[in-house]
Amino acid sequence: MMAEYKVRKVEPGQTKIRDVPIAVTPEGFWCCPSQVVFQKTIKNQSQQTKQRPENPPATSKSSSKKLSSPSSPETRVQPSPSRSRVSSEDQKCLNSSTSASSPPVTSEGTLKPNGESHQRKISVGFGQPETSDLKVNLSGKEGIIVKMSVHSNILSEKSNFFSDKLSGQSPVSCIEIDDCEDVEIYVEAVGLMYCKEMKQRLMKQSVPRVLRILEAAKSLGFSACIKSCLEYLEAVPWVGEEEENVIASVTHIKSDTYGISSILKRVSSDISNPPNATFSRIMEMVLKSNDERGRREMKSLMLKLLKENSLLTNGSADICVETLYNSCQSCLTSLLASFRQAAEPGFLDDKSLGCKDPIMQQIVLEADNLLWLLEILADRRVADEFALMWATQAELAKLHPRLPIVSRHLVSCITARLFVGIGKGEMLPPKDTRQLLLHVWLQPLIEDYNWLQHGCRSFDRKVVEEGIGRTILTLPLDDQQSILLSWLGSFLKVGDSCPNLQRAFEVWWRRTFIRPFMEQQGARLRSDRN
Repeated sequence: MMAEYKVRKVEPGQTKIRDVPIAVTPEGFWCCPSQVVFQKTIKNQSQQTKQRPENPPATSKSSSKKLSSPSSPETRVQPSPSRSRVSSEDQKCLNSSTSASSPPVTSEGTLKPNGESHQRKISVGFGQPETSDLKVNLSGKEGIIVKMSVHSNILSEKSNFFSDKLSGQSPVSCIEIDDCEDVEIYVEAVGLMYCKEMKQRLMKQSVPRVLRILEAAKSLGFSACIKSCLEYLEAVPWVGEEEENVIASVTHIKSDTYGISSILKRVSSDISNPPNATFSRIMEMVLKSNDERGRREMKSLMLKLLKENSLLTNGSADICVETLYNSCQSCLTSLLASFRQAAEPGFLDDKSLGCKDPIMQQIVLEADNLLWLLEILADRRVADEFALMWATQAELAKLHPRLPIVSRHLVSCITARLFVGIGKGEMLPPKDTRQLLLHVWLQPLIEDYNWLQHGCRSFDRKVVEEGIGRTILTLPLDDQQSILLSWLGSFLKVGDSCPNLQRAFEVWWRRTFIRPFMEQQGARLRSDRN
């Protein structure tokens, strides 16, 4: 538990003690300085350095007594059996009867003659002070020195590090540890050697702090603490970057005697089913969902996750491609079957909505699924086969005009997305596929174009027109001419209700009428020079 002790106001000339929160354990006397002690120590030192006067003023006799020289012994405050304090040791010493007893925590500032503080000392006592037989001195960053009064039998029993240090023939009374990376946590790890129930103490800590304690326990060979930290990490939720930090710390522990595998199982699995089987199941669930909102949100999430996965694979073998194309084929088969039903004679004349609605809904659903799958394939740069699959759907294109535009418009969106992908270089289908795609699907797209502009919010006319034009210009010049002259006839009839391919028309014109003339001129010039 945390307790805060205050000292009454003292008369001038007496020692002043800072109010510092102290952690006191039920086991007895040991106390680990709270984070406040170390943070305030560093902060006070930095402030003293910044505010150091170039010419310190002369001090009075009474005030000079408050400053302790570097050679002066540590001054300590009489503690009670179950409490500890942090006192400012750069002030006047107490009387001899008070300083005779060792406290759990004190701090001492060492000052240079000009008033500059270059070190900050903290004394820590563990267990019963009268039985302490070992000193451990830690030298850390920011000039902090921690002096611990401990018990050699406890440290050698709990820590392999201290056991090795104390295993010599001659008795050791002091152990010096220089360049300690994390003094605060090192002290807490030593304190945990006196604690019977480490789990309860760790439960009050955060994941980052427990990871620091784990690192200190590993360096000390403190097996009981390592085990308790791992049990904590296995049970506590990880948030944000904590997952990567936990895995990095745990994987450095080579032995599995501590149960590391139980932590690693949170992020890895030994299930016999390969990942693509799980992925196939997820795709099937999303594609066949009956709830529009849930399906839409999961499609958005899956698209995001697959984009992240695509960045990580970086062009390597993709286990998802086969599953994606199997899903495409299934949706396309269902879409064609629904088109055939909807195109039957008398189907649209039937006034019974119970018969028409499910089929029309199925058409919209499957077309939307195909559009989503195409987006995934295009993002992963593996949509060439889809372009061929779509270009060969002559029957579907033939049935397309027989359905109401409100039900069929998503089919034209698939065609538009393919043209955009080819125009941007996201897919590189061969020339025959591009020719077939334009021959089969450009006219159905033109027929739906006016409705797409005004009834489809996600439709970007400029992007689509640029994609169509660029796709046409990838073909041989004769094919460009055939397609663009056919487009010109439609454009002159319906105007804005038709894709505006004037930029592609200009390029074709220059290739057809200007480029040959320029080549002839160039040939004549070269001939004249020769």
